[in-house]
Amino acid sequence: MAADVQVTNNTGAGRYEITLDGNPAGFAAYRLKDQQVTFTHTEVDSAFEGHGLGSALARFALDDVRERGLHAVPRCPFIAAYIERHPEYQDLVAS
Repeated sequence: MAADVQVTNNTGAGRYEITLDGNPAGFAAYRLKDQQVTFTHTEVDSAFEGHGLGSALARFALDDVRERGLHAVPRCPFIAAYIERHPEYQDLVAS
C-alpha cells in the first residue's frame, strides 16, 4: 500500500506543510511580500528523511508560486539547491 502524502499551504502560518499518512512530516517556511515568496527555512522530521518528502514539498511550493503568478526568493539552502537541480524552476527566481 502506498503512503498518503499531502502538502498544503498554511497561509496563516506562512508555510507549506507536508504530512505522511496524516502525520506532520515537515514544512517550508516563507514570507510573502510584493509578489515575492521568500523561502526562509525547510525542515523534514528526521523520522521521515530519505522518503523524498523534501523534494515533494519543494515541488509543490514552487508549483504553487508559479500558479499564483509570483516569484521565489530562495533564502533557504534546501529550496535554493532544489531550484539549482531543477532548472524548470529558474524562471521563478526573482531578479
